Amino acid sequence: MPQATSDTGQHSSPDDAQPRACPACGSSGYQRLDEYSPDHWEMAECAGCGFVFLRNPPGYEALKEEFAWERTFEAKKAASRGSTPFSPLARKIRGALRMGRDKTASYRRWFNDGHVLDIGCGSGGRIAPPMTPYGIELSSGLHKIADEFMRAHGGYCLHGPGAKAIWQFPEGLFDGILMHSYLEHETEVSEVLQGAHRALKPGGGVFVRVPNYASLNRRVVGPKWCGFRYPDHVNYFTLSSLTDVAAKAGFTTRLVNRVTLHIDDNVSVLLRKSNAS
Repeated sequence: MPQATSDTGQHSSPDDAQPRACPACGSSGYQRLDEYSPDHWEMAECAGCGFVFLRNPPGYEALKEEFAWERTFEAKKAASRGSTPFSPLARKIRGALRMGRDKTASYRRWFNDGHVLDIGCGSGGRIAPPMTPYGIELSSGLHKIADEFMRAHGGYCLHGPGAKAIWQFPEGLFDGILMHSYLEHETEVSEVLQGAHRALKPGGGVFVRVPNYASLNRRVVGPKWCGFRYPDHVNYFTLSSLTDVAAKAGFTTRLVNRVTLHIDDNVSVLLRKSNAS
């Protein structure tokens, strides 16, 4: 099988990276996935639960600047050019099925036009009135843009790691939370989900969209799959593993992209906090 290559254009050594246990179950046992481990980055499959993750991710400071999303995304897009000849066909299928359509109407319905937090919000803008937008953003440049937008619409954006900043909001503040293309970047998965559960009102929801490690495309193209992005994608979820980690934080899970899941490079779910919580 072809070996993975690091195509972000970043060449920092992970000397300051500390090998971590499985973020899903805490087990320290693992099997190295050589075909998915480019350069000095070590992809692993947990021996306890089967979760796939980057074992030696860079620290938050490197993710904030050197491996910031706005830099690695453009580098990945330029390097992959669609990953394989199959990619243009896959895009056509996803477009015909409206898999990339705007979800604003869904957010309004799920979250009752209330206070909505976007973790990893980028420059902001996914949450708009009549919803009140709040955010958390690690990238310094994007945070400034998002905070200005959100303050103009009644909310604000915190600067920092999602798993830390989530605990700075008052308990029970939010009707909804977005983790749109965020949770694959977060080394502290359990901490941020527990923080989200605390920050939600009873019955509140969390929309999560992450790369789908179980997708047909990943199985076909292997190391060239578009969902691999080193080193800022540090977790690789399936529907099953995402459901399991959410349940440990107190959430139930409903699959959003049920019809298209197996041909979708992403899995989208709506997590719910119990009304009794």
